[in-house]
Order: sequence, then C-alpha cells, then structure tokens
Amino acid sequence: MSINLLTVMLQAQPGGGGMMPLFLMVGMFVVMYFFMIRPQAKRAKEQKKFAESMTSGEQVVTTAGIHGRIVRANEDGTVKLEISNNTFMTIERSAISMEMTSAFRKKTEGTATPAATPAK
Repeated sequence: MSINLLTVMLQAQPGGGGMMPLFLMVGMFVVMYFFMIRPQAKRAKEQKKFAESMTSGEQVVTTAGIHGRIVRANEDGTVKLEISNNTFMTIERSAISMEMTSAFRKKTEGTATPAATPAK
C-alpha cells in the first residue's frame, strides 16, 4: 500500500499543524498585491492625472486609435477634438489613451523636420 504524499501534506495535523495553510494564503495575497493590484492602481492614478492635465492644442490619440487635436476641454469631463479641417468630435476625457498618446508624441518628435533654411 503506497502513501500519497499530497494526501499526507493536506491532512490537518494535531498540535498546531494547521497554521501552514494560513501562511500560504497570506503569502499568496501579498504576492498578488505587489505584482497585480499595486501596479494597476498606480497606472490608473497616472491615467487620471494625465486626463485632468490635458489642455487645448495638444495632439492626442484615443483608445479607439483616433488621432486629433484638442480644441476645447470642458469642465464636465468632455473634450472637443478636431480630427480634420472643420471636423470635430466630442469625447470623454477617459477615452484618451495615455500610452498611445505618449508613443505618438515620441514618434513625431523623432521624425520632426527642422525648419527650412533660406537659400543663398
């Protein structure tokens, strides 16, 4: 008759052997907090700060991938974007992606052409 190691480990042992599952549960929660919950809360805080700091004239990218320039930022949480000449959209501030906007800005900064110098 063979003894299954898992069965032996899971059985409650008399004399305080039941503390091990409690330590495992606490350890799993601590790991989840530092690797999942805390970074996600930090990212949400950064996104909220980004959304509140948007001003007129900024080039942004929405979560749907629409590129535009902010014409007006309203107090009610909406933003008026100019998509093309005389083409406007009103969207929520939360619909503007911080990651996509920063990637777009980095991309356009790297490809910006210097001002043309006059020919002599």
